[in-house]
Amino acid sequence: MASIYGAYTELPLSFSIPLTLALVGLVAIAQNVIRQLYFPNPHRPPVVFHIFPFIGSTIQYGIDPFKFFFDCRAKYGDCFTFILVGRPVTAFLGPKGNELILNGKHSDLNAEDIYAKLTTPCFGKGVIYDCSNERFMDQKRLVKEGFRTEAMNVFVPKMVKEVEDYVRTSPRLSGQSGVCNVTEMMAEITIYTATSSLQGNEVRSKFDTSFATLYRHLDDGFQPINFIAPWLPLPRNRRRNKAQKIMEELYSNIIKSRRSNPEGPVNGEQDMMWNLMDAQYKDGTTIPDAHIARLMIALLMGGQHNSAAVGAWIILNLANKPHLIEELYQEQLAVLGSSPLTWKNLSQLTLNEYVIKETLRLHDPIHSILRKVTTPRPVPGTDWVVPETHTLLASPIILARSEEFFPQPMVWNPHRWGTAETLAKAGLGEKDDDMPKVNYGFGMVSKSVTSPYLPFSAGRHRCIGEQYAYAQLGAVIATMVRLLQWEQVDPKAPIPSTDYSSMFSRPMNPTTIRWRRRH
Repeated sequence: MASIYGAYTELPLSFSIPLTLALVGLVAIAQNVIRQLYFPNPHRPPVVFHIFPFIGSTIQYGIDPFKFFFDCRAKYGDCFTFILVGRPVTAFLGPKGNELILNGKHSDLNAEDIYAKLTTPCFGKGVIYDCSNERFMDQKRLVKEGFRTEAMNVFVPKMVKEVEDYVRTSPRLSGQSGVCNVTEMMAEITIYTATSSLQGNEVRSKFDTSFATLYRHLDDGFQPINFIAPWLPLPRNRRRNKAQKIMEELYSNIIKSRRSNPEGPVNGEQDMMWNLMDAQYKDGTTIPDAHIARLMIALLMGGQHNSAAVGAWIILNLANKPHLIEELYQEQLAVLGSSPLTWKNLSQLTLNEYVIKETLRLHDPIHSILRKVTTPRPVPGTDWVVPETHTLLASPIILARSEEFFPQPMVWNPHRWGTAETLAKAGLGEKDDDMPKVNYGFGMVSKSVTSPYLPFSAGRHRCIGEQYAYAQLGAVIATMVRLLQWEQVDPKAPIPSTDYSSMFSRPMNPTTIRWRRRH
């Protein structure tokens, strides 16, 4: 033994250091494997087998989280723990998991510790996850008030006009026919419709120039690496920080200019900024202008990714089944005739609504909802306890992709939503008044999380923009159907696969369609 040690010490550093690191790595791997195989903790959920301690299941989860979830569910059941970049994450799938995680008490589980690292550098301090949960819920209440029916009546015509202008003037749709990139097109359309309806004329007028560049730089901050190290001096993070300061200043200047006008909104013009400028927190304090500016940034960023991704999936699925485009067009002729699209008659376009619902069921951009465990949580029906060192993960879309609730779940079939069976299984056949309600601070919401269809999540962090999202997607798709026809470049090609490399899943490029104008 001494001779081996002596020979080792005589090795040159260029050889001994790598050898030492390799030996340490092998010992760590051996300990990790032995612990999993022979010493599992009976009081914790089963751990997904992995060889490398720090890497764990990061690669499998990152490549295709749904395949990973379904494979693990088949082997371990609904509750299991996997290692994600050195951190233990306990996934709890199914209705019980949704109940535990989405309806969990804030004192037991919180989202701030997970998401603040990502959102605060983009939005700014004092809003969303950079404040107390009570204040965050109050901010949601104030923003939600801007989505009332009166506002939606104003928003929809603005959205329609934006799409009409885009189809008429965009270089992507020049001429009478052509080929275009769907993800790029929908990213532009959704941001234009959002700024026009929610942000106000001043912001929309600037978005073709300064705001567009700043938005892209802020958007670059929504990268998975920033969950772990948002402080890294990466070029994109430096651009993000600079863009946040400039955009906040731009919003602040608009607010200051509006406050200096004693006459208020011009021609009765209303948008979210006016609503927030006139609002107060529940404790009676006026919202600081800095908070309004930062909430406007959050409002701009928060839903755009989802709407752009879902809109792209809708266009791509319709291109794969172009006969549905004609069904949608005929529905408009029958329901609307020559009348313009409004918030009221949008709800009468049932197939248009089914298309959105089916796409949200199959292509929800958010596959994982995370909560930091702050109090050990027992797993119902087991002897397991999830400790404070773990992160809990829910994935409501897993049920939406399950044969148990939706026959042929991986087939995109909007007409399924016209059947009583689908509505019953999705829990959408119940009257809203019959469901238990709870008020987390932003109005009464359903407490039920048993539905396999939860594209806007549930609980205290339920998305407050659900109604707006349906209006935006509905107006965009209906207007495009009225103005354009489209199909796949290769009629026999499958739908593009999903890109999971960013925070919000989206179609994998290339996502091209062949389009032509109707008239």
